[in-house]
Amino acid sequence: MSNIVQLNVPSLRQSHQDRYGALMQSFAKHRRFGDDVFWLKENAELLNILECSGAKVGEDALMTYQGFYAQVEKRLQFFPQYYRFLLSICLDLEDLGMAGSKGAALVDWVAEQGFAHAELSDLQRMEARRLMARRGQDPFARDGGLEDRMRQFIARSATFAMPNKKAAYELTHAVFYLSEYGRKDPQLDTETRTSLEFTGLLAFLEQNADLLAEVCIALTYGGFAVPEIWKTWLVRHTHLFDVESGGQVTPQDDYHEFLVCNWMMSTCGQQGFFKPMAHDRMAFFRPEGTAGPLRELSECMYNLDEARTDDWEAMRPLVLDQLSEDAQVVVSWAETSSDKFGAFFQGFARTSLALVAM
Repeated sequence: MSNIVQLNVPSLRQSHQDRYGALMQSFAKHRRFGDDVFWLKENAELLNILECSGAKVGEDALMTYQGFYAQVEKRLQFFPQYYRFLLSICLDLEDLGMAGSKGAALVDWVAEQGFAHAELSDLQRMEARRLMARRGQDPFARDGGLEDRMRQFIARSATFAMPNKKAAYELTHAVFYLSEYGRKDPQLDTETRTSLEFTGLLAFLEQNADLLAEVCIALTYGGFAVPEIWKTWLVRHTHLFDVESGGQVTPQDDYHEFLVCNWMMSTCGQQGFFKPMAHDRMAFFRPEGTAGPLRELSECMYNLDEARTDDWEAMRPLVLDQLSEDAQVVVSWAETSSDKFGAFFQGFARTSLALVAM
């Protein structure tokens, strides 16, 4: 007699609304608990993606957050340092369909307290402005240079020809805020498009799906075409994600990459969040073997010393000869994916940054 193993797997016939509901319940009730800042971060990210993707969520899914919504004023009063997370969650819940209008009162209170003026960076100021503008407040109405400074930063493409994760994510988020997450034309110039493509090339060379997905979304919001090679790789990568469920799974996973890859799918006209979801603790793991050749390429260029030039056509045979076969394939695909690869390589080679020895 054969043994029958019953798997606790959601039905493959789950509706989109059921999958959204399971995701929301998992993030709200099972992955993190209490007033953990990571709970705030994860739920703010999930709800923001669902809201700006136009997801249709059910009333039961929204009720998962009823306890949070009922006490959001108390949380904001005691944890004002997290006002951006708290506002984001509250506003997204209301805009996704939760009954209530607390968001406007909270935004007014945050404006009265001047929390946005305690932000150190222009990017955080832009985020605060975007959040509060959703309920009619602009904390930086007198700062006419805020957007100009942000545009100057994202238009300096040389910044994005070299690996710099902090700058790369600031670039994508600047586009998100300027476009109000795809709701308006951010009027990006050609230099900013180049910045995005340089960042995308670095992400592709690293096989960094998290960053590449954000770049593709930013390109779409900017009204620019997404390179087909990047999109094809990301779609395959997203389909290969492993979703595990049960009390034993760890929240130390690749949830953010999973969220932004599915967001990219939705933004580019494909079905996002298509995998079956459980109304339980879930963890999300990227496919194995996704490390890219960026480090190998960087080490190769560094060790070339005086033989290094910024001419990709001249350097191509020398560089490829020193890379592994897998690295050669990815570099070749990267080169094919964008007509800006030669210009990108000029900055990546760093031959113009001469430093006189002291």
